[in-house]
Amino acid sequence: MAAQHDDVVIVGGGLAGIVTALEALRAGRRVALVDRDTPERLGGLALWAFGGMALVGTPLQARMKIPDTPETALRDWVRFGELDADDTLALQWARHYVEHSRTQVYDWLIGESVKFMPAVNWVERGRFGDGNSVPRYHIVWGTSRELTRRMIAALRQADTGGRLTVLHRHRALALDLQQGRTSGVLAVNEESGTEVLLQAPVVVLAMGGINGSHEQTRANWPKDRPMPATLLNGAHPFADGKMHHWVAEALGARITRAGEMWNYAAGFPHPFPHFEGHGLSTIPCKSALWLNHRGERIGPEPLVTGFDTHWLCQRVATQEKPWTWHLLNWRIAAKEFAISGAEHNQRIRDMQFPAFLKETLLGNHRLVKQMAAESPHFLVDDTLAGLAAKMNQLTGTQDVRPEALQATADAFDANFANQAKLHNDDQIRRILHARQWGPDKLRTCAPAPLQKPGAGPYIAIQMQLITRKSLGGLQTDLHSRVLDGTGQPIDGLYCVGEAAGFGGGGASGKRSLEGTFLPGCILTARAAARHMATGK
Repeated sequence: MAAQHDDVVIVGGGLAGIVTALEALRAGRRVALVDRDTPERLGGLALWAFGGMALVGTPLQARMKIPDTPETALRDWVRFGELDADDTLALQWARHYVEHSRTQVYDWLIGESVKFMPAVNWVERGRFGDGNSVPRYHIVWGTSRELTRRMIAALRQADTGGRLTVLHRHRALALDLQQGRTSGVLAVNEESGTEVLLQAPVVVLAMGGINGSHEQTRANWPKDRPMPATLLNGAHPFADGKMHHWVAEALGARITRAGEMWNYAAGFPHPFPHFEGHGLSTIPCKSALWLNHRGERIGPEPLVTGFDTHWLCQRVATQEKPWTWHLLNWRIAAKEFAISGAEHNQRIRDMQFPAFLKETLLGNHRLVKQMAAESPHFLVDDTLAGLAAKMNQLTGTQDVRPEALQATADAFDANFANQAKLHNDDQIRRILHARQWGPDKLRTCAPAPLQKPGAGPYIAIQMQLITRKSLGGLQTDLHSRVLDGTGQPIDGLYCVGEAAGFGGGGASGKRSLEGTFLPGCILTARAAARHMATGK
């Protein structure tokens, strides 16, 4: 068996692994990076992601007169995640995040020539104002793809003297142990079957989360929460939890909060899937009516995005059938419809600011037309009766009666019969609240009847619950060292990013403030690299 000697071996080439490798190289270490994917896919899920980051106390917030502080952010984090005093590691990482996201993420990325869009968005406000009390969602200009590419370029630049080895298409099988201590990684080339032993006194686990495998997702699903019969996969298929379990069984490490996941309630199958079950996660239109399989509005509290994703997922999972419908018109779709990720945000991804501004102001008709042409789950018709027929044809049922769909639209539109003074609908109230914040106003329609003349044609989108991030993982301390069953660090073993539940085995608790994942990768990676270099 071939053997190679390095100072650090990193398992996983996502953002957390890349940042760890970058910082280790800059500290003078020899680094081996093991990644299962092909060279052009180095970067993992971050290469596909949208690039939103929850950051605290930034110059962008100050410019928009957003009064944010670490204390305010920590209060929001703990309340929304439902953490309590016994969640010691989660609380430590939450405090570390809110206190250092400005300097160690925002400022550091600016120093790496990463730029942010000029507006801060307000997401996850909470159903009752119990989420983000102020806007914190910063968007990377160029999406996360640009961020990832800049990190990879910096990685190559830091590789002086050939100190970096990247093993593409290699899967880590196990950790090499000598006298009970981590001493390297046994990996296999998945194309040739050749095994290689990568020996090093330090191993960093950066293999992503657990629920890229639906088998793991279903096994870990909380018993007290409904689980839909079918799920789409929005996670990375290589994030299957196998290395988590190997480390737990062989070294006594602990996997915590495995059942806590950051899923999304509104996904549909990718028209050109990259892997089995691949789904696209929409950013649901606030103005769309969210319907059950019969075309009836889900209530009594309507489902509206931007407030509590965790709650939306639970509501969708309780439905009689594993799909729901979004009912809207072309006017709404052109202004509000979006798909999360780099692939379908071309203007931001390719940094085309004039075109982005034009689509924001005049509507993204290009994306709506694209989905109408490419996806069988994106239905368009001039009449509600015709739309109902297409909905039934897609599902192979007669669930949606035309008169029921018409009644749903009529009941909502009745709110506008006597002008704004007599609105009495919680979805309208939430839309009006969202439009008070300038960036949200640009992407949210003023409330109007669904059947407003000239606003058609009508659109129905069949939606399913889609998996995304694991909120749990291997327990780690504030130096990203993996802890054993007694809470003591395992010598020479670190874990970063989603593999560590973005710190501590589940720093977010039950809910994320959204946008905490990319910064969580960076913060945990930099903590590991710092401790490797300085012991602090």
